This record gives sequence, C-alpha cells and structure tokens, in this order.
Amino acid sequence: MLARLKEVRLSVHLLNKNKLTRVAFITIIILVAIAVIVPVAFPSLAHMASATDPQYKLLPPSWDHLFGTDDMGRDIFLRVLIGTQISLQTSLIAVGIALLIGVPLGAMAGYFGGFVDELIMRVTDIFLSFPSLLLAITIAAFLGPSLHNAIIAIAVSWWPWYTRLIRGQAVSIKERQFVKAAKSIGAPDYKIICQHIVPNCLGPVIVQASMDIGGVILTIASLSYLGLGAQPPQPEWGLMVSTSRNYFLDSWWYSIFPGMAIFITVLAFNLLGDGLREILDPKTRNK
Repeated sequence: MLARLKEVRLSVHLLNKNKLTRVAFITIIILVAIAVIVPVAFPSLAHMASATDPQYKLLPPSWDHLFGTDDMGRDIFLRVLIGTQISLQTSLIAVGIALLIGVPLGAMAGYFGGFVDELIMRVTDIFLSFPSLLLAITIAAFLGPSLHNAIIAIAVSWWPWYTRLIRGQAVSIKERQFVKAAKSIGAPDYKIICQHIVPNCLGPVIVQASMDIGGVILTIASLSYLGLGAQPPQPEWGLMVSTSRNYFLDSWWYSIFPGMAIFITVLAFNLLGDGLREILDPKTRNK
C-alpha cells in the first residue's frame, strides 16, 4: 500500500513538474467536462445549435454570438461546444477499437512466436504498407460517408501500430523469470498473456494511445472535411471548417474557431502523451 502511494506521489510530481503537461492536462479536463456535463446539464443545447435563422447568417463575433454565426444563421459557439462531445467520443471509440484488435494480436505474436508471429506480422505489414490517412479515406469511401463508417475506417487503419508496439514488448517480457515461473507451474497460455504479458506492456500503449487520440481527432476532421465523415447538420469541427471554406475571405470567424478547437485539442493530447512518456519511462523517474 505504501509502495503504491509512493508511486502515485511520484507520478503526480513528475506530471506537475512539466508546465506544458500540466496545461495540457487541465485543457483536456475542461474539454472532457464540456463533452460530458454540457449535454446533460443543457439538453436543449443541441437543438439550439442546429436551429437555423437566415436573417442572422454570417454575423461577426459579438456578445450575442461569441463566435459569430454561420451561413445558416446557427451560433458557432454552441456548435463548437457540441462538437467537443462528437470529436472526443468518436476518437475514444476509434482508439478503443484499435486497441481491442491490436493489443491481443501483438501479445499473441510476441508470446507464441514462430508461425503465429509470422502470420500476424505479415498481415500487419500489409496494412502498414499503406499510409494511415490514405487507407482510412479508401475504407470510408468504400463503406459510405458517415461518422460511424469513419470510426471503423480509422480503427482498421490504426490497429497495426499497436500490434507492432505490443509485439516488440512481448518478445522481451516472455523471457523474464516471472513468465517462465508461470509456465513451470502449468499456467495456461491465455492466462500468462492476460495476467503477465499485456499488463507489463501497458506503459508504452498508454502513451501511444494518448497521443493517437489527438491524431484520430485530426483524421476524423480530415475525413469530414472531404465529405467522408460527419454529415450535415452534425456540428463536427472538420465539417464546420469544410462548409466555411467558401466564406473564408469575408467571414473569417466561420473557419477560425472550429479550426482553433481542433488545434488546441490535438496539441493538448500530444503534450499529455509526452508528459506520460516522462512519467512511465524508468530512466526519467529515477532522475
């Protein structure tokens, strides 16, 4: 108990020591609070964000409309707030699916080796031979334009990275004494993988996943921008930037504020990933 408490204190100290990581963590907490609390506390907000009023279209930022209005007279501030929930939720689902596919496959490849390793890694190499964004665009175009299909497309193009990451860790961990001890007492392979291999690979996976959330948000925004992700009237940030491109010169606020939301969120997750790497890296912890 004392060892675990000391571990938590050290993690908090390392997290708090880096100012950029601290700012990123606070930013993400605010974004999560907006995504979770706002729709529950203000259930009519989604309807208000989608309400059109042509007489108020393309109004500049003011006290009545903090981020201005779009070409349909909708309040951009409300749409950015609702878009926070869409972006975070879809990115977490996409990364979660990629983890559910990639982690078990990587653990099995590293633990069993031989034919299993060769088969899994060759399939992984096939997927990795395509750029992730290009593969996601191809799959989304094949499945049809929608946010759900975009999530599937991203998960399918993202899981090989986790497979390769976990496989490299598993190859090393399976040679350690506690794994050999588990084998010697007759523990089944699936228990060894679940109880010893995967838990000891989670450090790099957590770091990678935290950074990938930002990357997935950017990819979803890219797919929506191309018309392959969210569809009107969904207040998704990438779709908002896409629909604003014809009004950029005269109505700068239409694209700037959704674009800033994407930028801030992606930057926050990337900085958090860097901070988590410092916390989970034994060399950093011992300094």
